[in-house]
Amino acid sequence: MVIPVLIAAILLLVLLIAPARVNAFLAFLVVSILTGLLLGIPSDRLMSSIQKGIGDTLGSLIVVILSGAMLGKLVAESGAAQRIVGVLARAFGERNIQWTLMATGFVVGIPLFYNVGFVLLVPFVFSIAYQLKLPAVYIGIPMLAALSVTHGFLPPHPSPTALVAQFHADMGLTLLYGLAVSVPVILLAGPVFARSLRHMRSEPLATFRSEPMSEDRLPGAFASFASALLPVVLLAVTTLLPMFRPVPERFTGAFRLLSDPSMVMLLSLAFATFALGIRGGMAMRDVMARYEESVRDVSVILLVVAGAGALKQVFIDGGVGLHLSSLMKGWSMHPLVLGWSLAAAIRVAMGSATVAGLTSAGIVAPIVSETQTDPNLMVLAVGAGSLMFSHVNDSGFWMYKEYFNLGIRDTLLSWSLMETVVSVGGLLCVLLLNAIL
Repeated sequence: MVIPVLIAAILLLVLLIAPARVNAFLAFLVVSILTGLLLGIPSDRLMSSIQKGIGDTLGSLIVVILSGAMLGKLVAESGAAQRIVGVLARAFGERNIQWTLMATGFVVGIPLFYNVGFVLLVPFVFSIAYQLKLPAVYIGIPMLAALSVTHGFLPPHPSPTALVAQFHADMGLTLLYGLAVSVPVILLAGPVFARSLRHMRSEPLATFRSEPMSEDRLPGAFASFASALLPVVLLAVTTLLPMFRPVPERFTGAFRLLSDPSMVMLLSLAFATFALGIRGGMAMRDVMARYEESVRDVSVILLVVAGAGALKQVFIDGGVGLHLSSLMKGWSMHPLVLGWSLAAAIRVAMGSATVAGLTSAGIVAPIVSETQTDPNLMVLAVGAGSLMFSHVNDSGFWMYKEYFNLGIRDTLLSWSLMETVVSVGGLLCVLLLNAIL
């Protein structure tokens, strides 16, 4: 009875969100209630289970996600992202423009949400394409591959951050493993894959070419790079330091506070507020206004995360994880491959990478502890699966098609295949890392 209920729950969720266009948060709640009843959770405990799932999930994530959104907004609107593009372009030179854009997508993609990074950086791709007379798709795909990888693999992005909480992983270790996986995946899906697209013609619409800010209005290079990369640096340092040198006992409490992901994001936001905002000539009220806008931008994502947390708790309380764990004892499929496969199937069916990752996490979370799977690697495996083959039910597919002014066929051959390379390459790198560790 458990497996048919699980399959029916996923199918109903897909139908409500995709064809029926029901709000994702409401769809999660409806499916959670129906699934809980079918799994035999007592009706007087069902809403408590749902509320616990929402509270447990958002409680550990809301500071990280909101402060990450604020940081990304400031990096984008202060001109820091444009400064990063300029510095990297001078460092790599015109002959290596693909590498410039790939590095830009990676650095800028860490603090920015995918859609913001896309809208912000794609006009730079078009400007370079016109100036150097290079195919826009050929030079743009490496940057988009980098943006996609940071979105799916690296905290503080909402999906990997939420997966860390779902699997009880360590955010610092997940980030380090994610960086190790990201580099080869970006190279494969970026410059290597883009070679097959060199002759793909596209005429990007002039509408999407934006005027850059004047040089004198841009923040300095140090402030720009430091603000974008500080969360990564702080998380990496606080994770690696205890591995090489034990923290003195009298400093243990302070170190735990400083290494907490929420504190890391707040410290990074405080630095950026001063370095990019106040020193950049913004009044504090203008900085805060941008932060308020970023909260509105990310509120939908928070609701999706909350809904996924509710469904996960219903799955747990209904015994889905334990049932799957007992079934898996006779399977030959590796748990990491299972997590990737579930996320990939839901992604292809539903379109949303965030929903795909969080929905599959609710199913496989109990399996992680039962099978002694590394939870940090499971975050990356599910994240990779959630990026599988973006097509017509994904908003990113249409953004790419319209911005680059391509037909459906060429969009599938470039964008959709790039996302597939990211997904499959990510899984292979995760399995390799698992074998090494």
